[in-house]
Amino acid sequence: METQRTGFGAIIRNDKGEVMAEMTAGGPPVSSSEEAELLACRKAMEFTTNAGFSKLVIEEDNSNVMRAISSSMADLSLLGNVVDDVRHLVLGLDWVNFSFIWRGGNRVAHVLAQHARNISEDVFWMENSPPLALNALYQDSLMI
Repeated sequence: METQRTGFGAIIRNDKGEVMAEMTAGGPPVSSSEEAELLACRKAMEFTTNAGFSKLVIEEDNSNVMRAISSSMADLSLLGNVVDDVRHLVLGLDWVNFSFIWRGGNRVAHVLAQHARNISEDVFWMENSPPLALNALYQDSLMI
């Protein structure tokens, strides 16, 4: 296991706030928090589209990332290719809404991301939550 491995985590909820799926996945070392957030967003979008979800609210706690993926302007930054990947995945959805949330409202994703740094394979849960995320899930539910 690499100590510099990046961890990605995501939670997918329905319109009632109920957990539909969760994922934890590893990635390469990154040079910034924006790069980590964009790679996590792309991984989560790949997961949700592969799982058949077609209506999404994408919540992100990094305002720069949220602006980049929700904009129709060309992204000429070093991470523009990742932004383009996310935008391409969004085009395949029936409906999408982008929502900025404060970091404290995204506890489950952060717990899953931390866990992902210590595992060798990606893990996906459908319609349930792993025990490691239950406390964060409870805390997040108080914010919904």
